[in-house]
Amino acid sequence: MMNIAVIFGGRSDEHEVSRSSAVNVIKGLDSDHYEITKIGITKEGRWYLTEANTDEIASGAWENRPDNKQACIPADPTVHGILVFDEEDRATAKRIDCIIPVLHGDNGEDGTVQGLFELAEIPYVGPGVKASANGMDKSFTKIIVGETDITQAKYCVIRKKDFEDEREGEIMNALSTNDGKLPLFVKPSSAGSSVGASKVEKKSELEEAIENAFKYDDKVLVEEMIVGREMEVAVLGNHNPKASCVGEILSAGEFYDYDAKYNNPESQTRVVDDIPMSKQKEIRNNAVEIFKAMDCRGLSRVDFFYTEDSRVVFNEINTLPGFTNISMYPKLWEAMGIDQPTLLDSLIKLAIEEHTYDEKY
Repeated sequence: MMNIAVIFGGRSDEHEVSRSSAVNVIKGLDSDHYEITKIGITKEGRWYLTEANTDEIASGAWENRPDNKQACIPADPTVHGILVFDEEDRATAKRIDCIIPVLHGDNGEDGTVQGLFELAEIPYVGPGVKASANGMDKSFTKIIVGETDITQAKYCVIRKKDFEDEREGEIMNALSTNDGKLPLFVKPSSAGSSVGASKVEKKSELEEAIENAFKYDDKVLVEEMIVGREMEVAVLGNHNPKASCVGEILSAGEFYDYDAKYNNPESQTRVVDDIPMSKQKEIRNNAVEIFKAMDCRGLSRVDFFYTEDSRVVFNEINTLPGFTNISMYPKLWEAMGIDQPTLLDSLIKLAIEEHTYDEKY
């Protein structure tokens, strides 16, 4: 029986979202085919092997279980798994066949933990170090997508040190992003789920929006505000990826930020059925092209705007999309006839296939 490690939590603003995703992943894995090893990471960064049930993981009560055992993944590839420590700090090795890192945001989908998995030579679900790092940093995503013919919003990048040294000059640079036109969208370059994002409709609001974004990252992205319907596509595969049908976000808020996504029950998602098939095909083809350009593997969710004048504009890519009850990635594949257990089987196979491919080449 294959041993699958599900890693959740982490030192991220999306810690709670990670736990919610992990619950659905654990429930979706076929326990007749897999041994499931649950590894929780606290907000302080401590790793524990836990026997917690899904209710305890969802609530965060898993951290209080007295039978939790401290664990780590050593970079030593001969271990090919985790070290589990007893009360006397004696370590026992446990082999892991594949890792599902159900981690969102910093230290989870930014290439850091993927680098650890690479050193340990353990197959893992999702894009590798390079794609994860570039996908997490939206400014680098912009540069890569800029090499394609795919339309994206005008933007500029502001670095914290430059802002501290030349505040007025950087504010002027930001205002010139869209030839002086407002509104603008300001967000941390490397934060997920629209954490720290702001819509700026007046010049007087820009400085505060930039300062707020700097709370989450040392680099801030200022973008032209694209008005349009929010479209998302799930991509699955390694070297021959496939795109799902197109989904739409119906946000209860002005834009689909963290609160609108996870705390407002009025936000909804749906499969698109009211735009021309040619435009749906364009969105899907663009998603696959971006997936390839970013050198992704396994899975990603690619987001677009569809404007009133029928333009398709790239928004961003999420290299480890959520698996919560409201997450679009599994919903889109379910709409394509692939249920969550089958989807997880595919992701595990893709991870092992890519690991084998890397060993050959």
